[in-house]
Formats: sequence, C-alpha cells, structure tokens
Amino acid sequence: MQDRSRFAPTPSGPAHPGTLLAGLLCWLDARSRGAHFALRFEDVDPIRCTPQGTRDMRTALEWLGLDWDVESHQSERRAEHEAALARLAGLGLLYPCRCSRSQVRRAGTRAADGGHRYPGSCRERPLDPVDWLRCGEAIRLRLPAGRVEPVDEGGLDLGQDPAADMGDPVLLRADGAVAYHLAVVVDDAADGVTRVVRGRDLATSTAIHVVLQRLLGLNTPVYRHHLLLLESHGGKLAKLHGAVGWEQLREHYSPERLCGFLACVAGLRPTPAGIAPRELLDGFDWRRVRTTDPVLHWTGTALVERTKSEIGGRVGS
Repeated sequence: MQDRSRFAPTPSGPAHPGTLLAGLLCWLDARSRGAHFALRFEDVDPIRCTPQGTRDMRTALEWLGLDWDVESHQSERRAEHEAALARLAGLGLLYPCRCSRSQVRRAGTRAADGGHRYPGSCRERPLDPVDWLRCGEAIRLRLPAGRVEPVDEGGLDLGQDPAADMGDPVLLRADGAVAYHLAVVVDDAADGVTRVVRGRDLATSTAIHVVLQRLLGLNTPVYRHHLLLLESHGGKLAKLHGAVGWEQLREHYSPERLCGFLACVAGLRPTPAGIAPRELLDGFDWRRVRTTDPVLHWTGTALVERTKSEIGGRVGS
C-alpha cells in the first residue's frame, strides 16, 4: 500500500524560512519514499486566512521547487467537520464554554505546550439539545482521563495524559470556526494520510489527536516531528515574530540558493551551496537531519545562523 503524506500550512501570512523548511522536509520524506503527497491549506479561520494568502503560499512553495499530487482546502470540509462533532456530541463528550482566554490565563496552570491549561470551569454544562452548533459559545471536548503513548518515528517522547497535561480542547470556536485539533484529525482521515511529518511545536498536540482518532474510529498515522527554526530570543521563527517573508527573500536569493541554505542548517549538507530540492532526494535520510533547533537572523540581505555565544546562551537547544 502506498504511503500518503501531506504538508498543511496555514495561509495566514507570507511563507517564511520556517514554512519553507517544513515544506522541504515533508516533501523530501514523501518523494524519497514514493509516497502520495498532498498540499492541504489549513484555512478554516475566516479572519486570518484569505484566498490571496492561499495563492501566495502556493506560489512560494512552487518557487522553492516543490510539487504535489493533489491540493485540498480545510474550509471545504465543513460537512465532515460537523459530522465528527455530531458523533462526539452523541457520545456525550461535548460541552459549551463561556470562559474567555483571560479567564483561562488567570487560572494560572501551565499546559504541556507552554500555554494555559483549561481548568474545566464549564465542564458540567449541558449542550443545547436543539441548536448547539450555533449557540454562540465555544464547544469543548470532555477528554477522558488516562495516559496516551503515541509513537514518534524519530524517538521523541509523545506520552501524555491529555486531560491532565493540556485540558479540554476547543473543537468549535465561539465565532463558529472549526478548531485545529478537530479539523486536522478529520482531514487526515479523509485524505487517507498514513504519515504526518511536522514541526516539534505540534508534538504536544499529538496525544489529543490520537484520543480524537480513537473516539471517532479513525486510523492513527505514523508521526515524525522535526526541528524548528528559532529566532534570537528562543521562540519559534514565525510570522508573529517578524520572520522575513519569502517575497523579500527572493529579492536576495535564488530558489536553489535558499534551498541550499535550508538544507545546510537542517544538517543535510555541509555547505549552503545552491541546490534544487530534487537533487537532495538521492540519499535523503532522517538520521542526517539535525535534532537541535538552529537560531536564524535576517541581516536585511541574508539569513545567518547564530551561535549560543552570539545570543548570550538564551536558546537551550
């Protein structure tokens, strides 16, 4: 049976170096295995995601030299998402929540992902039996207690008691948008995904995803979580941290030169000499991919990797 893999970016802003490295590693994994490779736009957030953002993301990935077998959009799967919610509601596992983010933060309990664990304030509230999908409040999953031990192909420890370590997740936002945890699980199953390659920032979500898969009777794919690109203060290099966008990058880099730089910081090549993604396929091996997270700095004309001594030892990996 052919493996099926996917790259699932959120088109909420320009592709940046972290986006492009994640796409490259996911593409290399799929193409080196002869797997079916899908590009799925995680565009269920109607405020942050726009058609222009989707077009820009697609163009950026094509510019780097990546291709895919099929393209899909989370926003087109509303019926499947609502069907999954209805099944969970039928199991008595959903409840409405009126708590604001500030109220959750004030509870003062840290979750495994560094955020704030939901304290369960609304856990015993019942769903409206008639129109709970449009009740105007967030809908949360009442997680069953117990430890879950997902397997990461790279050896990362994903074991967790999601109810205790993360708290009940929102599956449907108060504005009616489907939340990430539900959408990603439903869409992976709909796409027949057998391999999920994604950044380590999503590792703490895996146990919740496995719980949802079991509750919905869905298969669990193989997971592999890879390195992240960090900014100088130790956080993930991302749009919110002012990461340089791909359109600015292409003013100073050819696709091959940027691919070569990304391959070098990922540990796949000893030097950042220009190379096309297809030239990296021969001999691609995850054992060559570094497990520590490099720190990048944009000088205004070039990306450079910074060492711990240059940033005062603030980054621990």
